[in-house]
Amino acid sequence: MAGAADTESGGQRHRDDAPGPRLTEALEAIGTGAYVVDAQGRILAVNSRAEELLGRRGEDMAGQDAHDLLHRGPEGQQLPATQCGMRQAFHAGRPGQAALDHFARADGSLLSVSWLITPYSGHDRDAHTLVVFHPREQARPAEPSPERSVRPLSELERLALLAETTTRLTSTLNVDETLRRLVALVLPRLADWAVIDLITEHDEVWRTAVVHAEGDRLVHREDLEGPMPPVPEESLMPLSRALRGVASALAEPDTYQRTPDSGIAVEQRRMFDATGIRSAAIVPIRGTREVLGALTLGRADAPGDFSTPDLPLFEDIARRAGLALDNARLYQRQRAVAETMQKHLLPQMPRVPGLQMAVRYLPAPDASQVGGDWYDAFSLSDGATALAVGDVVGHDLEAAAGMAQLRNMLRAYAWSQQEPPSRVVERLDEAIMPITDVSMATLVFGRISRTDDGLWRLSWTNAGHPPPLLVTREGLTDYLTDGHSLLLGTGLGTSRPDATVLLPPGCTLLLYTDGLIEVPGHTLDEGLDLLRQHAAALAHRPLPAFADQLLHRVRPPGLDDVALLALRTPASAPHGHG
Repeated sequence: MAGAADTESGGQRHRDDAPGPRLTEALEAIGTGAYVVDAQGRILAVNSRAEELLGRRGEDMAGQDAHDLLHRGPEGQQLPATQCGMRQAFHAGRPGQAALDHFARADGSLLSVSWLITPYSGHDRDAHTLVVFHPREQARPAEPSPERSVRPLSELERLALLAETTTRLTSTLNVDETLRRLVALVLPRLADWAVIDLITEHDEVWRTAVVHAEGDRLVHREDLEGPMPPVPEESLMPLSRALRGVASALAEPDTYQRTPDSGIAVEQRRMFDATGIRSAAIVPIRGTREVLGALTLGRADAPGDFSTPDLPLFEDIARRAGLALDNARLYQRQRAVAETMQKHLLPQMPRVPGLQMAVRYLPAPDASQVGGDWYDAFSLSDGATALAVGDVVGHDLEAAAGMAQLRNMLRAYAWSQQEPPSRVVERLDEAIMPITDVSMATLVFGRISRTDDGLWRLSWTNAGHPPPLLVTREGLTDYLTDGHSLLLGTGLGTSRPDATVLLPPGCTLLLYTDGLIEVPGHTLDEGLDLLRQHAAALAHRPLPAFADQLLHRVRPPGLDDVALLALRTPASAPHGHG
């Protein structure tokens, strides 16, 4: 669908932005030929049915321009772009379909097809387009049912809707976004009302969405949303049966006009009365292990009533929604556990008279697991204050556990030995391999203490970590590159140097992990320059605002964990001894 100029750059089959196996797996659920193209019209993924129909292997099609490879005129001639309806719809970014077109098979023969395309945003938020095609001889529209006044979906339209449901719902791991997309898929295409009831983790029912299609607008009826009564175990009413996962059913206002058997039936009567729905289809939303809720589609203004043949399509849509919700809930549950664990692993900062401290920890937005980034500050037995920022290799619970081991050992050595930072870190390095699960780690460890004339002195050693940044209140910056040596865990047992600096009054000392400076497509030096530039510009800000704004301005979006410790000395040194 892209021009020939895109073909050379698009012909690479293994690109860094290639989608994962989840997209290909989603396409396999479609019962006819399907493929996905990127914003340039290059093929990203193909299902096995498309391979069979076209006589081509998916790996041979991947990365190629779909228009140049497949689209042909009725005599097999190369189809000019100006005559290709699919290309025009593709570039307009809108859905499109055609009853008769021609694709080229690998052997040179023509395949007569009907097709439908729909654009959507992929998991990486890039623009993708789904193409569903059907051999023309099999693409017969369903016979209209005499008792219905609306045209039923053709087989191709049905498959295209299911394909779109799969691709759109599996490309997000956010529960609210999954529900929003589900509603947008069914309204107003299938109904003018959609109601979603979900079962919470505490076995409570929550009416999560009651949405009405008013022309092109989707309007929430928040007055009908909220908590619902419990699901009765013996009720034969349609919603209760769907929420128990028993069966799908059709319903109408009269269904709930009889004497209610439960509180949930009362709420259903209220919903029918308030919405004016005259015909409804209610289907369970099932996850892999349990029923997650129910989807109700209702018609009030739309012509025609639902009938039993409609239910299999709605059940297919609800089944795909259930799998997407299951994945999204699992992801959010893992993330909540991980963030809670990380929060409790990171310590509270000590109060040091005269010094301000601010710490921040941000997990990677797209990861469901904790990482090994950490910060620490604690009082030493001789009255000095220890500072540390480190990074244990890995992004999982093992890395987090190793981080906790490393931090606790560092605290024990620093408190008991009263030695220079270099010697404390040497002891730590000697102990890593025999008594911890840490393979490798980086660390800046220092101690800060008052001098006799009231200034503050920092002594530190750096084990393979990005250098601390010193920013004066006038905005001058200096990376503290002295005291550098190998990272921890190499087993080489090398001696480590110490470095010392007097901290000017009103200065800000910044310790951080590499997630703050590693920017995709840029060198580490460029990341350090960016940090220096923004830290200097923020030097006059109060320390909490300095830390927050620095993360906001410098941190690359959604790539790695970041731990940050910022310290600020008093604006002027006191007279006499401190």
